[in-house]
Amino acid sequence: MRKDYNLEKRKYVIGGFITVLVMIYIVRLFALQVGDVKYKESADSNAFLKRILYPARGLVYDRNDKLVVFNKPAYDVMLIPKDVGDFDTVMLCDALGISRDELISKWEEMKDPHRNPGYSSYTPQKLISHLSQEDYGKLQEKLNLLPGFYIQKRTVREYAYHCGSNILGNIREVSSDDVLKDRYYRRGDYTGDLGIEKSYEKALRGDKGVEILMKDALGRIKGKYENGVHDVAPVSGHNLKLSIDMDLQQYGEQLMQGKIGAIVAIEPATGEVLALVTSPNYDPSLLVGRERGKNYSMLVSDPQKPLYDRSVQGAYPPGSTFKPTQGLIFLQEGVITTSTMYPCYHGYVNGLRVGCHGHGSPLPLKPALQTSCNAFFCWGFKNMIDKRGTKVADQFEKWKDYMVEMGYGYKLGIDLPFESRGFIPNNDFYSKSFRGANWTANSVISISIGQGEVLATPLQIANLGATIANRGWFYTPHVVKEISDSTIDEKYRKKRHTSIKRQYYEDVAEGMRMAVSGGTCRTANLPGIEVCGKTGTAQNPHGRDHSVFMGFAPYHNPKIAIAVYVENAGFGATYGVPIGSLMIEKYLTGEISPARKGIEDRMLNSNTIVSSGVKKH
Repeated sequence: MRKDYNLEKRKYVIGGFITVLVMIYIVRLFALQVGDVKYKESADSNAFLKRILYPARGLVYDRNDKLVVFNKPAYDVMLIPKDVGDFDTVMLCDALGISRDELISKWEEMKDPHRNPGYSSYTPQKLISHLSQEDYGKLQEKLNLLPGFYIQKRTVREYAYHCGSNILGNIREVSSDDVLKDRYYRRGDYTGDLGIEKSYEKALRGDKGVEILMKDALGRIKGKYENGVHDVAPVSGHNLKLSIDMDLQQYGEQLMQGKIGAIVAIEPATGEVLALVTSPNYDPSLLVGRERGKNYSMLVSDPQKPLYDRSVQGAYPPGSTFKPTQGLIFLQEGVITTSTMYPCYHGYVNGLRVGCHGHGSPLPLKPALQTSCNAFFCWGFKNMIDKRGTKVADQFEKWKDYMVEMGYGYKLGIDLPFESRGFIPNNDFYSKSFRGANWTANSVISISIGQGEVLATPLQIANLGATIANRGWFYTPHVVKEISDSTIDEKYRKKRHTSIKRQYYEDVAEGMRMAVSGGTCRTANLPGIEVCGKTGTAQNPHGRDHSVFMGFAPYHNPKIAIAVYVENAGFGATYGVPIGSLMIEKYLTGEISPARKGIEDRMLNSNTIVSSGVKKH
């Protein structure tokens, strides 16, 4: 009998088809029962309510253990969409103090998977945040008429001081990107935004807990599941102790009212930032509660940019506060000694002219720092960059490397977000700028006096003061001194040395002391305190010059280094020096002496914003 091979093949085809069909069913059943959490959520939500327990956010203290940021209770309206039955929308809107259109908008946002990733009708969702105590009380009475609704208690920030917003930052509701990037978050959670709230978010936020409650067939809460044995308690966030002296911070902000600019004060021996003032500023409590969005929009649209932290983000020409760096480099490179004298014919004159004010000529380094002579540092720069037997490119790269060692040109690494790196040009920059043509020291001579392409942040300028105060080393500046039950980053405990000899720092410090005792910084003279300083009048192509001061005190065993930068305020001695000296006196003595009250009153009541033609905040 002849075998039918077609029938034989058909048998295998049918068998294979049945096998594939069975496999599809098995895979689908597995996906439904194990892989797809929707059905598990549905089953769980019928019997249980898993309520998130939010941890208390870490508290913030200043260096003197004064409480700065703490928590207060807040209430969010939560619901499980599947359990929501018919309810009186007018009653709900009246209790919440919102319109029906606002309620509909918030409901749609809650259900939108793009704005609310991971939305499920079986899991708790946030509808309204930041209920006031009054609205909370009104709604609490009506919850029995709102099936599926409940109130979630959490905390929001409260501030003991109305200053330091650039340091403290704030908290905001997480975005969809935050939720996707970090599984810790879900819609309605809060995260740090700006300041230490952002940079120390993981330390401050703590760990969430969970409470499992049983529900009856009608969805009513009947108590804890198995007496709470499966509950997980929340763990509070770490407390932070700032290096900031909040009284000094507050005083600095008062001095900078009516002005645009920054103050940075550092403890040289530790790198701890004592004050970090930016002006204009804002009250941190503006960004708390249901008015946060409106207030944030107001701050963003303000033309004076109060959200812009000029102390660490502002990149300015450092002006004559840059001259100590040049003196250090010239000494280290053997370009000058402390007795080398350069002429000043009312400025640097050598194929071009850089102007200068009247003083003795010729003069050596220390009197050049005392009088802030432009010509001296132009001549030193020329003799280094154009040194015979060397290449301009090599000499300039050597100069740039010294500047980087001293903290310029790159971010210092402060523990705050959005720090600027400033700008220190290198050889490649100028080769491109001059399109490959030969260039010399004269081509870029203005950078020797802190002008031209050089830019620095007030933080970098203050850090230079700390480095000179320490005679050649510094710690990376930081605003957090301690973290409870933890340690600060090791980089804030590691000394950063320059390659310049200590003796040369002694020479420069002496020149800065002379500037205060009988030079351009006379206003910084304080009874019983030896202050060292350097003025700066930074040229501004867009208006009046900027007033700058950099210094430290006392001369020996320094306790504070400081930089003051006041935009459009003229000579460094007009605003920079008085404000800097008041900050030093306030920190070291706790008060301003009666003899200097006139200077204090003038700084507190002066307004450089109006005089510079900028609209007052």
